[in-house]
Amino acid sequence: MEDLPQRQQAPRRRRRPAVSCVLCRRRKIRCNRETPCSNCVRSKTDTCVYDNVPNTISSLQGPPSTGDTFSGVESMKSRIRELEEQVQRVAALGQPTTTQSTHSTATPSSQATSAPTRIGRIFGAASDFGGAFYIHHGDPALGQRSDINRSVTHKKRMFGQSHWINSALVLCDDLVALVEEFSRDDRSNIVSGLKRCKQVGRQIKSQRTPSWPCSPTPELPPKAIADKLLEGYMRTSESLYRVLHIPSFLTQYETIWTDSTEVDPTFLVLLKLVFAIGAATYNDKFTLRPSAIRWVYEAEAWLANPTLKHRLGLQYFQIYCLLLIAREAVAVGEDLVWISTGGLFRAAVHMGLHRDPVHLPPRTVFANEMHRRLWNTIIELCLQTSLNHGGPPLISVDDFDTQPPSNLDDEQLTNKDPVPKPESDITQASIAIALRRTFTSRLHITKFLNCIGSTGSYEETLRLDTEFRQSCRQARTTFQVFGYTATLTDFQIALSLVNVILERYLVALHMPFFTSSLNDNSHTFSRKVALDSSLKIWYIMHPSMSASPESSANTDYIERLGTCASGFIRISILQSMFVVAVELREKLKEDEGLGPVPLRPDLLAIVENAVVWQFKCIEAGETNIKGYIFTTLISASIEGLMKGLNRDALASFLIEHVHEAEEQCIVILRNMLDQLNPDRNVDSLGQIPLDTTPISLEGWDFMLPGMGLDDGSVDPMAWMFDQRSAQGGFPW
Repeated sequence: MEDLPQRQQAPRRRRRPAVSCVLCRRRKIRCNRETPCSNCVRSKTDTCVYDNVPNTISSLQGPPSTGDTFSGVESMKSRIRELEEQVQRVAALGQPTTTQSTHSTATPSSQATSAPTRIGRIFGAASDFGGAFYIHHGDPALGQRSDINRSVTHKKRMFGQSHWINSALVLCDDLVALVEEFSRDDRSNIVSGLKRCKQVGRQIKSQRTPSWPCSPTPELPPKAIADKLLEGYMRTSESLYRVLHIPSFLTQYETIWTDSTEVDPTFLVLLKLVFAIGAATYNDKFTLRPSAIRWVYEAEAWLANPTLKHRLGLQYFQIYCLLLIAREAVAVGEDLVWISTGGLFRAAVHMGLHRDPVHLPPRTVFANEMHRRLWNTIIELCLQTSLNHGGPPLISVDDFDTQPPSNLDDEQLTNKDPVPKPESDITQASIAIALRRTFTSRLHITKFLNCIGSTGSYEETLRLDTEFRQSCRQARTTFQVFGYTATLTDFQIALSLVNVILERYLVALHMPFFTSSLNDNSHTFSRKVALDSSLKIWYIMHPSMSASPESSANTDYIERLGTCASGFIRISILQSMFVVAVELREKLKEDEGLGPVPLRPDLLAIVENAVVWQFKCIEAGETNIKGYIFTTLISASIEGLMKGLNRDALASFLIEHVHEAEEQCIVILRNMLDQLNPDRNVDSLGQIPLDTTPISLEGWDFMLPGMGLDDGSVDPMAWMFDQRSAQGGFPW
């Protein structure tokens, strides 16, 4: 009986508040509080979010009872253990429990350090638009710095360190946070604008996408259009990545228009891929994009044939290479091209392309050189897509011994015993040979950035920088010799693209320390290299902004590649713009003077033109407006800082610009959808005036510059309407 009063005085046990994920709370079902919970796993929900976890943790921290010392201590220990478990769950929010550590032998402390940071506000998970981003930091157990982000997870996909989003998230997160903080009442309007554009963009894609499987057809564009598409391909892609034997290809090409006999269907698949790549530089608006998408789908259907064994040969690898290039150019699954290059690489190894012809049975000079050229293109595609998508290259210089192509022109390959020309003489293989000299150093950089076992140290960054510059020195000397050659007109575009490729590797190598250099002077060199290389990329791809702009066909092709084509080149331009914009913002933040901040006018011009460039990309058929929104946001933030706006005024200024950008995009996207809607009357579509106003169809002229219908040329849209009349629907 003496114990009864004591039990009555014992502290009352506090009831634990319920912790449920958002999905379980909405459905009012029991949540097992795992990450992800069992209900989200069963319903296959992408993200299991506990937005009330921090409040739950704080609510569990009640003062211990003083009624019983021993009971209070034990209760405190129990709560501490419970809180530690909750903190670990919050740190690994959204990450499966089986991937909490990037290394099986990592210590508990390294697991906590390498837990991903969740990024996602207006443009992420908080708005249910786009999904959250999770930044994975370096793991000290692997010798990596915990303050350097190694990769990003988004929508079940992981992007390695060379992917541009790694730096963009960190550099732009403060802007997104500012907009999110000051737009809680207005936020739904921003999100609804993004969702509207997203919805229209999906409708546009569905109209462009042909039914699957998309069997190859014999239909080709008119000869006038076909010739322009072929020229665009030859002056851009083929001069950089050797795939075709040009003389034999042109012979077959001309036969199509002169011989009425049935054409080889395999050659038609190859030819349409050439057209698809050339369509990206056909005009400023990419008006042949729907047809280019269909040509890519036809090649995919041809390649997906399960009876593949008898097809493995020269044309198979040519089509495979062209298909991957076309998918990036036309934006057909361009973010998954890195996966497909793995299949191409293994098919090539299976057929012995990784062994130099000297180790194989005797063949003709033509067969041997095409062997070397195709292998050279295959490993270039593997490396380029690895850097672009942030995946490990999964190849090594020990995997092959195939030598670079010989310095021979295409005409020489059919000779009996051709003699390679000196390296100082330019041939149709010279660009590929010079780029191959830098392959090993570029491979080392890509592995350093994207392989999980890499230390990512700054010392190794500087060593790779030196190695890369040494390998580039001889190649650049060769390019300079080429530049003085009077007959090099057709190679100027390839030289420009090679320079973009090389500078992109330097930007990727130094970007992990570009962010830290903003607060750490020991990394100033990386800041300088990233900025200098970004400026070179921007001016190469925007020659009209140079000090002495020249109007030429080469200038048109280069700028169209950056505006119309997707993939490596456009991402290089985007990343360079981010670097320049962040440099300007930091200069404004670092200034402590009383007067106006002296900013470099060339950097300001780039940021201003970047907004125009991104809008042109949308006018040319791009349906993803996020790049334009972010560019507008960055440009507006710089303008606001220059005006000296305080935090509240700056936030309102940014929100206003986001609204305006969304309204501009929705107008363009709706007009684009109207052009693709097959339910519209064909005659009414054909009567759309070419001098439309900016509010309606600005830039949607369907004519080549300087080519009118009265000069005998062919209007590409008129050809597509004729195709619809003949086939009962648009050819896409």
